[in-house]
Amino acid sequence: MKRDIVFTASDGEKIRTTLFGEDNLGTGPIVVFVHGFKGFKDWGFWPYIGEYFADRGFVVLTFNFSHNGVGESLTEFDELDKFARNTFSREVRELSEIIDAVNNGFFGDIGGQRIGVLGHSRGGGIALATAHKKPDVAAVAIWSSIASFDRYSDKLRREWKNRGYFKVMNQRTKQVMRLNATLLNDIDEHKHDKLNLESAARELNRPLLIVHGEQDISVPPSEAQQLFDWSDKSRTELRMIPKTGHTFGIVHPFEGTCEAFDSVLSSSEEFFTHLKV
Repeated sequence: MKRDIVFTASDGEKIRTTLFGEDNLGTGPIVVFVHGFKGFKDWGFWPYIGEYFADRGFVVLTFNFSHNGVGESLTEFDELDKFARNTFSREVRELSEIIDAVNNGFFGDIGGQRIGVLGHSRGGGIALATAHKKPDVAAVAIWSSIASFDRYSDKLRREWKNRGYFKVMNQRTKQVMRLNATLLNDIDEHKHDKLNLESAARELNRPLLIVHGEQDISVPPSEAQQLFDWSDKSRTELRMIPKTGHTFGIVHPFEGTCEAFDSVLSSSEEFFTHLKV
């Protein structure tokens, strides 16, 4: 069972969400899923994961960041103006507000159950940065996660700031998508505080699961190792998945699961038993 709910952020922006496992409210832990760059809640594996965890007693909340570029269609990039204006700080704030809304009963009475966060790719970085400042998040899982928000060469930075925007190609949709220089300004302003993933990993002090494909060419496996090196080893697990890449063999539209992704799911379900203690 799933239900679509629109949440309004503090600045009035719409955040479209889907709640899975509503029947588990009050008895099962809650996991909030965080999509990555050029991602959205109805991409590929997200609906499948929602049902997977709901069938195992969890409540799951998936959502689209307000400026991820996907609007009313839910599956198409039809808000490219918002995509261009997005920042990492906005995503951290929006995830924080969603976690507060879960705690406050906006999505239903959670009955004192604990909250976990699971993020993929850039969403892994957002999940880690947000959870670092949210002690009510009891456990964090990050899949194919970045280890730094600042991923741009000096040359690209100069060109980006001089032009005022940078163009990226969406290989799936063949759309040319702009990112405004406000994204770079946000990194520069907050790289030592809210967007510092080294500090977030070192100071998390809660269970952390890092999962990465050994053949990931979008985010190198070395970034998973870097996050693990920064983390508290007594609370952190690193799972490298052999013979698979950034999305663990899953494509959009969803065509079914596979051995690599089944391994990721079983490891993550096992990890989130931390929430049931």
